[in-house]
Amino acid sequence: MQKIISVELTRDCPAVQIPAGATVTLPAGTAVDITQTLGGSFTVHAPGGLFRIAAADADALGQGTAPAPANAPAESGAELSEARVWEALRTCYDPEIPVNIVDLGLVYDMKIGPRAGGRSAVEVKMTLTAPGCGMGGVIAGDAQQKLLSLPGVEEATVEIVWEPQWHHSMISEAGRKTLGLD
Repeated sequence: MQKIISVELTRDCPAVQIPAGATVTLPAGTAVDITQTLGGSFTVHAPGGLFRIAAADADALGQGTAPAPANAPAESGAELSEARVWEALRTCYDPEIPVNIVDLGLVYDMKIGPRAGGRSAVEVKMTLTAPGCGMGGVIAGDAQQKLLSLPGVEEATVEIVWEPQWHHSMISEAGRKTLGLD
């Protein structure tokens, strides 16, 4: 369990309201509790609810940077492989749940295809824990950016699908352990 850190925003800070997905600006001086720092972003509790703050705005929280994901992909000189793609996806988190999207059972399919010039295209199909979650675009966008940062990836597509419907039985053993379900 992560320790909650209370801070005051040092400047106006863009944020995404959880779970609505609306972009807002939290004003300088707002007291926030940092509740999660997984995947390179921050989840904070502030007046009005929960918000996701991007790593690029860590300074507004008085933080140097968001902690690098513990399971970050290997060094950039390595060749693209399925394992590296899965490693990258394991650095993506739902901002409300301390389990990565792979172990949460949200990633249904992943394919790597060749592109002209020897580079690759990665296609991912994933779902969300609830159809009404407004964070889908944020989570999918985070996954896409992490895939595009892999060496050899020219194109990355992350599609949100609703079939089959997600169920807690899809959570991996490691995810279940983190959530205290076993």
